[in-house]
Amino acid sequence: MNRPPFSSVARFHRQRGRLGLGPLLALLVLAGGMVLAWWLLSQPPRVERRPAPASAPPLVDAVTVTPRAAAPALHGFGRVVAEREARLASRVAGRLEAFASGVLPGRMVEAGVPLARLDDDDLALVLREAEATLAQAEAALSMERGEQQRAQSEYQSFGRDLPAERRALVLREPQFRSAQAEVERSRAARDRARLDLERATLTAPWRGMVQARLLGEGSEVGSGTELLHLVDVSRFWVQASLPGEALAWLETATADTSGTVVMLSSRSWPAGSVRRGELLSVLPALEENGLQAQLLVAVEDPLALAEENRGSPALRLGDVVRLDFQARERNNLIALPAAALRPGDEVWLLDEDERLRRRSVVVLHRDDHRVLVAEGLTEGERVITSPLGLPGEGMPLRTASPSDSRGIVDTDQAPTGASR
Repeated sequence: MNRPPFSSVARFHRQRGRLGLGPLLALLVLAGGMVLAWWLLSQPPRVERRPAPASAPPLVDAVTVTPRAAAPALHGFGRVVAEREARLASRVAGRLEAFASGVLPGRMVEAGVPLARLDDDDLALVLREAEATLAQAEAALSMERGEQQRAQSEYQSFGRDLPAERRALVLREPQFRSAQAEVERSRAARDRARLDLERATLTAPWRGMVQARLLGEGSEVGSGTELLHLVDVSRFWVQASLPGEALAWLETATADTSGTVVMLSSRSWPAGSVRRGELLSVLPALEENGLQAQLLVAVEDPLALAEENRGSPALRLGDVVRLDFQARERNNLIALPAAALRPGDEVWLLDEDERLRRRSVVVLHRDDHRVLVAEGLTEGERVITSPLGLPGEGMPLRTASPSDSRGIVDTDQAPTGASR
């Protein structure tokens, strides 16, 4: 039996040993990777903790306090009413014959001109009858005067004095007084008839505009029947309402002084058109709805008929206009934007260390745009106008630039800094 050579056997054993070592190394590498992965996963994450950066103080707007003369911007709305109007009525009965030429609604009429005429034939007859009665009474008085003179002569020829009562009867003094009274009665009747005849023609009591003709021509009218509606156009009133505290800033007109100037405007007028008025008086009753004070503003030449007012817009009765009152200024007031006033009449100040300070103030006037402060602030202090979420006494703040604005009187002045 032939055996393989020794070299072949040795080569076989070497290949067999190499094949067994490879898988073992692979298993060892896999096991080591799994152990390493388990160790990495089991370790907690490490976060490097750093101190939080300090937050910047809030950025605010501020204005610098500067006392000066100031007045509130007072405005309201009012309705135009007539200062004087009349419903002209007939004072006698009769038939309305005609209105005078040009007596139409919207037309001007002068004082004393005829406006309407009633049928006056019956009134003329009454006047003639009254004149005849007066003539008869005057004739009777003349006759009685002659009788009294005759009785006086007879009494003197009698040569004897009588008691006063009997002497008055002898001298016909009662008859003479009766005749005189009859003359006076007849003269009064004549004057009344003449006046009624004159009243048959209706005349304008003053210069005005015809608002309406209340009856047609040919109508039968009685005493007191209204014929025309006349409005005085020399001056209109505007009745407006303001809060009661606003009256302290206004002055009403007197016999020697003028009232507060009022500028009137309306949306129906051309842009920029205004009319000038004067505060006339304050009514004693409050407005029913808002319990506000009621004011009367007088406007001269409301229809712009005068030469100096030609081209100005005309006020019409019943129109609603805006009124801007030129209130009287007061010295040493501080005007601030409305946003600067906090609840409870308090303001926030920015001190020299750029920290917030609270301060109570005395407010004279406040509206939607600004407030007027009388006490509580001194010149040069800075008032914060920006809102803050959680304001606290002494909290640090900052402004965009040093506050160099002057005290705000006009609310459209820009404050220092900008809100962000």
